[in-house]
Amino acid sequence: MPRTRSIYFCSACGFESPRWLGRCPQCEAWNSFDERPITVGAAQPARSLRRVEAPVPLRAIDEKSVERITTGLQEFDLLLGGGIVPGSLTLIGGAPGAGKSTLALQIAARLCSRGPVVYLCGEESAGQVKLRARRLNVDADVLVASETNLRGVLEQLDRTAPVALVVDSIQTVWLPESESYAGSVTQIRDCTHALMEFSKRSGCATLVVGHVTKDGAIAGPRLLEHLVDTVLYFEGEANGEYRILRAYKNRFGSIDEICVFAMGDAGLREIENPSELFVGHRAERASGSCIVASILGSRPLLLEVQALVGETTLGTPRRLANNVDQQRLAMIIAVLERRSGLQLGNHDVYVSVAGGLRVVEPAADLGIALAIASSFRNVALSGDAVAYGELGLSGELRAVSAAARRESEARKLGYRTIWSPQTLRDVDDALRRAFA
Repeated sequence: MPRTRSIYFCSACGFESPRWLGRCPQCEAWNSFDERPITVGAAQPARSLRRVEAPVPLRAIDEKSVERITTGLQEFDLLLGGGIVPGSLTLIGGAPGAGKSTLALQIAARLCSRGPVVYLCGEESAGQVKLRARRLNVDADVLVASETNLRGVLEQLDRTAPVALVVDSIQTVWLPESESYAGSVTQIRDCTHALMEFSKRSGCATLVVGHVTKDGAIAGPRLLEHLVDTVLYFEGEANGEYRILRAYKNRFGSIDEICVFAMGDAGLREIENPSELFVGHRAERASGSCIVASILGSRPLLLEVQALVGETTLGTPRRLANNVDQQRLAMIIAVLERRSGLQLGNHDVYVSVAGGLRVVEPAADLGIALAIASSFRNVALSGDAVAYGELGLSGELRAVSAAARRESEARKLGYRTIWSPQTLRDVDDALRRAFA
C-alpha cells in the first residue's frame, strides 16, 4: 500500500534531505529548506518512449534549421545575437511590473507572420490577456491557451507545430507525473526539462517567463538557469520609465549585451541610441560629473559617472558606490591620495552611475577618478570631454580593449576631447589636462 511521508528540499538548489536543515550543504544557503509530502510505493505513469535518432555528421546538418528568427525589434534581436534561434529555450526574468509579460506578448505578436504562435498564460485568463493585448494595440492571431497542465498542452502542440511558444510563467505550470505542487523546485525543474525536450525535438522557439525572489534572483533552483539556452533579466527600477534588459547567459551570442526600453501606454518601445539617454544634457553638467566611454557586451556606450565629495562629520569617512564596484572605488581613492596628493582621508565619497546601469569593467577607472577630483576641487570638467582607461596602483594608465570603437561612439555624439591611455601617461597627467 502506498504511504505518505515528508522530505525537505532546498528552495535555492533543489537539494533533498530527510530532515530539516538550517544550512544547505550543497549551496550553503541559510533557512532555505521547505517541507514537501511524497507518496512512497505509488505507481508512476510510464513516460512515452520516442525513437532515438542516430548521430549525423556536422556537415550534413541542414543550415536552414539554424537560421535565426528575427522579431522586428532590432535592439532585442541584437541582444540575442541576431535573432531567436529555432529550438532554443529563453528565460526572461525580472521584478514584478518590470515588463516581462508585456515584452513576451509583443514578441509573440510579431512572430505570428512566420507561423502559429502559442501564448500559454497560467497566471491570467484568456479574457485578461485580451484586455492587455488591446491596451498594447496588439492585433495578431496569437493562439492563447489559459491552461496550467503542461503535459496536456505539449500533446496538443505536437499537432499544432508552432514556430514559437511563450510560457507565462514557469512557476504556474505543472506536470501530472511529478509528485509536487506547481511552483515547487521539482515541478519547475521537470517542466523546464519537458519544455527543453519539446523545443529541441520540434524546433519551436520557447520563451519562458520567470519570477524573482526577494533577493533579486530568479525563483526556483539554479538548475533552471543551467538548463535554458539564454537568460535575459530586467534591471533597474520597475516603476521608472526606462527598462534595461541584459543577457546574463547566451549560448548563441555574447553576454552582458543590453537592450533599453521605454515603458509607455502602448507597451515597451526600444531606445535606438542608449548613449544619449545615459549621458543626460551637457549644458546642465556640474562639478563631479564625467562621461565614460564603456563597452557593454559588444556595444560601445557612453555613461555619466557622478561623484560627491564632502567633509565628514564622523570619525570614519563613508565610501558608498552605486552601480560601481565598492572595492574598485576604494582602490581608486587610495591611488588619488597616494599618487596625486588629494587629501580625501577626512571626506565622504559617493559615486554613482546615472541611469541605473552597472559598470564593472576597469576602463571606467579614469572617469571615476576624474569625477572624484572634480567634486573635490568643485571645478566642472569640459562639456565635450570623454574619459576611459584602467588605473594601476602606481598611478599609471593601462590600455583597454576596443579603444577605436569607444572613440568613434564619442565623436558620433559630438565629444571632441578624449582622455585615454593613448594620450595620457598617468593620473597626474590626466588631472593636469582636465583642470588646466
